[in-house]
Amino acid sequence: MRTMTIFDFTLPESTESWQPVDDVVMGGVSESRMVHDSDGHAVFAGTLSRENNGGFASIRCAPKQLELGDFDGIRLRVCGDGKIYRLRLRMDGGFDGLAYQESFPTEDGVWSTVDIPFTDFRPSFRGRDVPNAPALDPGSIRQIGLMIADVQQGAFRLEIALIAAIASAGSICRRSADRDRSIR
Repeated sequence: MRTMTIFDFTLPESTESWQPVDDVVMGGVSESRMVHDSDGHAVFAGTLSRENNGGFASIRCAPKQLELGDFDGIRLRVCGDGKIYRLRLRMDGGFDGLAYQESFPTEDGVWSTVDIPFTDFRPSFRGRDVPNAPALDPGSIRQIGLMIADVQQGAFRLEIALIAAIASAGSICRRSADRDRSIR
């Protein structure tokens, strides 16, 4: 399997191009941030609230051409809190519009590697599926983001060591492997 690192969060400046986009844009009160942890990874953390019809917190990188046309999917190396997160991809540099997303579960305090094939991403606009949208074109991806939503209220914390593109001679099977217990 061939990999290409997209974001290596071992360096303190690795989180500088990431911006929060929380439900405050529609009157909610959820909040999130992405910071570099002294242990050498990024942390997407905050509080999710359903107050004022809110219910999502997200973070995304600044738009740039990622050149992922020769790859089959995305690999994440994460340590979660037992909640479900979404990986979101956008083919434009805009603030609002069509996103392609796929959810992945986490285990509290466990580092795992998650591989998500591009074919698993489904189009969405403001939380609703868009069944007739064009297929995700990996060569056109310009933004990567993470989101927590739905009824998972309260504090959340997702540690991220790596986001990479992966290519395989065969098809990529979604997997979560390499689990390591982490003491926080």
